[in-house]
Amino acid sequence: MKLVLATRNAHKAREFATLLAPHEVIALPDDVELPPETGETFLENARDKALTAARATGLHAIADDSGIQSAALDGRPGVRSARFAGEHATDEQNLAKLLRDAPAGSGLAYVCALVHADPATGAIVHAVEGRCTGTLAATPRGDGGFGYDPAFLPDDLPGERTMAELEPHEKDAISHRGRAARELRALIDG
Repeated sequence: MKLVLATRNAHKAREFATLLAPHEVIALPDDVELPPETGETFLENARDKALTAARATGLHAIADDSGIQSAALDGRPGVRSARFAGEHATDEQNLAKLLRDAPAGSGLAYVCALVHADPATGAIVHAVEGRCTGTLAATPRGDGGFGYDPAFLPDDLPGERTMAELEPHEKDAISHRGRAARELRALIDG
């Protein structure tokens, strides 16, 4: 199945192309404007983006909204993960704020809501959520991944490697996005 991915994030596009194979994940056309992420949950934001992309392209569309939740910060930054340090903050600025605001060793969870929308019905076909738990590293390490990966120590792998220090196949096996994508692929393949 051909699936248009409702994102402008090149990192996510590469991950989903691998995770959803053999389905073909194609880029969102440049002329499609995605709605602002104003939802209070990851699922609301993913739903709005998937429906927008399906309507605009006439293709089956998928969209995710994902982020990090800190136990020490009562679940923040959550849906504001990409804007934690400000509306136009970089990944580095957001990570630096998390490291300032939350203590090393505190609990974290990556969350990914992934939604599949059908253009023919204008409805959501599938909605899934993937989670990956871990702890906050004292200092960032590694040059793989993106976002908060350099300070996320996953519970699923023994040792002290951050998500940014994992090989792509290791990260895909345990990440929130990997878990959500495998669940969605199983539903699509039915």
